Amino acid sequence: MKKVIHTDKAPKAIGPYSQAIEINGTLYISGQIPVDPATGKVAETIEEQTEQVMKNIGAILEEAGYTFADVVKSTCLLSDMANFKPMNKVYAKYYSTNPPARAAFAVKALPMGVMVEIETVAVK
Repeated sequence: MKKVIHTDKAPKAIGPYSQAIEINGTLYISGQIPVDPATGKVAETIEEQTEQVMKNIGAILEEAGYTFADVVKSTCLLSDMANFKPMNKVYAKYYSTNPPARAAFAVKALPMGVMVEIETVAVK
């Protein structure tokens, strides 16, 4: 049975979607952008933005009873591939052992003009 996951520790959905959906032991987390849920503000540097995205993902994982160790796939969207290396440096802190499968793409633009968005799938 499909379960909608929501936490106030991550940004509210800004459209007709859920923060995450859990079904059959798999958690699908919608693409997270670097909005601080407490202030609604976006950090300025790619490093700060990536850190906020990972915090948002962590809050959703925790709400659903998962951890970063349960993540099996990430999709990273970047507004500029020149930001790949600094994004990757922050991202790597969260997956120091057995990192998930991943794809990374440059896209024309992201919501709210942010530099990074990350979508995540976790399995128990």
